[in-house]
Amino acid sequence: MYKTNINLNLYKTFYDVAKYGSISKAAKYSFTSQPAVSKAIKKLEEELNIQLFYRNLNGVLLTDKGKELLYFVEKSYSNLIIAERTMLETENLERGKLSIGMPSNIGSFFLFDKIIDFHKKYPNIEITIITGSTSNLINLLDSHKVDFVIDTSPINVKLNDGIKVTKLDEVNYCFVVKKNTKNIEYKNINSLSDLKDMPLILPIQGTANRNDLDDLLMSNNINIENVINIHTSEMIISAVKKDLGIGYIIYNLVDTDIKNNELEVLNIKEKLPTAEINIIFDKSFLTTAPKKFIENYIDYEFNL
Repeated sequence: MYKTNINLNLYKTFYDVAKYGSISKAAKYSFTSQPAVSKAIKKLEEELNIQLFYRNLNGVLLTDKGKELLYFVEKSYSNLIIAERTMLETENLERGKLSIGMPSNIGSFFLFDKIIDFHKKYPNIEITIITGSTSNLINLLDSHKVDFVIDTSPINVKLNDGIKVTKLDEVNYCFVVKKNTKNIEYKNINSLSDLKDMPLILPIQGTANRNDLDDLLMSNNINIENVINIHTSEMIISAVKKDLGIGYIIYNLVDTDIKNNELEVLNIKEKLPTAEINIIFDKSFLTTAPKKFIENYIDYEFNL
């Protein structure tokens, strides 16, 4: 028969030891004695009739069963944090938190101004913006460390039940060069085939935006070799401004540079790839602050 009187303190101690990888560190940061921490872990192991940790000279390591338990404990801990936020956040947003996960390039043109306006309107809301890869951001969403994610398609990550992906907008890619570039050959480019022997500055291989471009080039039997592969959009733009080559970038990211006559778009006759911008969230875990932000600052009608 299963217990109903669960000792949450034992699981909190287990969580601390797993988090710090050390009984002594867990004791230090929880203001508890080492013997008390060791005793709690031993008691939990006895109650569950499993070994949770391997002990070694450097601290402790989770056993397979310990890793399995940690998954559920972390989920429960995250749920408690969301529950506490739900209780603390007021409808008029006099206090609360908003945490958004998104790639830095998308945030710079799609959400930043909205976040600034939200902060001005609700200055007591603590705002956190976390950047990273799609897989990392989805992991943060699963653990409730971000309220929602803004990212481009495709979302090639397995999503848990309850997580919804909704299209917000669509952006276009383009090829850009430095305005008044020294390479006069750029002026004659009007087709993908003209790029074959040109110096190109592209996103790194394996990324979604690079894959779409590679597929387009392959379908047109175009093989490119003179390529600089760069991970971030900011560095691609910087390289183009130094006249190192022709950059492939989301148009929105260079719109201001084009208006300021720093960069120029090449008029390629073929249709270039586009990217959908999506919001990814779990409705069940949206507290007041992120709900307000989505309702008032995301250009989409959500049925929250």
